[in-house]
Amino acid sequence: MVTDQMILQTLHNSTLTEELRDAEIESLGQLFEVREFKAGESLLRPGEEKLKNSLVMLASGEVEATANIGSEQATLHLLQPGDLAGIITFVGGSASQISATITAKTDCQVLILDRCRLESLLNTQPAIVYYVMRGIVRHTHGIVRRMNAQSVEMTNYLYKTGRHL
Repeated sequence: MVTDQMILQTLHNSTLTEELRDAEIESLGQLFEVREFKAGESLLRPGEEKLKNSLVMLASGEVEATANIGSEQATLHLLQPGDLAGIITFVGGSASQISATITAKTDCQVLILDRCRLESLLNTQPAIVYYVMRGIVRHTHGIVRRMNAQSVEMTNYLYKTGRHL
């Protein structure tokens, strides 16, 4: 698949572009760079700064983000084209806040959007920036809702209350 077509197809699958028109998606697509990773290769680790201000969007393959939260490890699988990682530092968190390791589970292609590239649209196309940020919030909210639902299901299963799995 031609790179530009792959970028546009991936963007159309993402919550980032739900409120954008086709011409705006094309403008946004020009800001992304495509990178390929082999299975087992690390995209990002705590302490690394190579993608510290970048949003990572899965284009093909499978990526896994794991983070230690307290004494437990949480895992987020990016399976669908358009799934996102690296949100915290992209929206302005410091590199010291990176607690996740992002690893390619299969050979994959990801789209990388550096924050300063998106910010370059603030003066000329601020609506794109606004709607992309809304899309990031929707994406994050969806993750939280799914995790809460799974937690409730597991609690109900463990304590034999409510519906069982």
